[in-house]
Amino acid sequence: MQRILLLGKNGQIAWELRRALAVQAEVITLGSQDLNLENSMAIREAVRNINPRVIVNAAAFTAVDQAEDEPEKARLINAVAPGIIAEEAKRSRALLVHYSTDYVFDGSKESPYTEDDRAEPINVYGKTKLEGENNIRDVGASHLIFRTCWVYGMRGRNFLLAMLKLAREKDELRVVDDQYGSPTWSRMIAQATALILFCSSHLELEGNIAGTYHLSARGQTTWYEFARTIFELYFTSENDYANVIPIPSDEFITRAKRPANSVLSADKLEKEFGISLPWWYSSLAQVMER
Repeated sequence: MQRILLLGKNGQIAWELRRALAVQAEVITLGSQDLNLENSMAIREAVRNINPRVIVNAAAFTAVDQAEDEPEKARLINAVAPGIIAEEAKRSRALLVHYSTDYVFDGSKESPYTEDDRAEPINVYGKTKLEGENNIRDVGASHLIFRTCWVYGMRGRNFLLAMLKLAREKDELRVVDDQYGSPTWSRMIAQATALILFCSSHLELEGNIAGTYHLSARGQTTWYEFARTIFELYFTSENDYANVIPIPSDEFITRAKRPANSVLSADKLEKEFGISLPWWYSSLAQVMER
């Protein structure tokens, strides 16, 4: 069994990855309490001691608004650390799997973004994540970069759990209805990653693998429609949850700007690996059943 080092063990994606990868590999997990990603020497020491064949970096500074106040911390974790991890991966001839974000785009495009579209982030979080991508590419290690979109799940901090909590606490919820994305279940991301690592016959770890792929659910919706769908699937009656009111972005002021459109086209992933994530509504329905 190959040894996989999984970083960010307590995050939404990593929690699912621990189960998806453990079926066919020895998975060693490290979280923020085990490894400080702001410490370059600690990163190098951890990778060398574990000596994995694959490094999966699911760790990130994901607090989009907080990143505006702590840009250096966000940069160290989202940009500098991935470059160091890539250097260690190249040194040991390991494959690096790294997760990035739809927020590397400015949102001005009217159709789904492809991997070939120019990345122009409009907030600190997006800028640091794009810098992390570029640092990995510049190192030249074997790598797979997966950009995800509107990730949610049954654990951690995400839109789904926040809405279910607020639905019981508030009489009225005002939710943005002019930002578009593809809600993507963390379990689907983990399962797709496992399939790519274990079932792709052309994936040779000794080769020079280098690719960026969009890994997101099919279809698109707005935050408002996402919230409405969550409530309709979860509650038995409209009387059980808060009234949801659609509002434009300029009525919901945040420290960080969000792209109006961050829908990702995952056609390249399907073409290369034969993997296509389900329609966002289908995945959400499965989560609600649980």
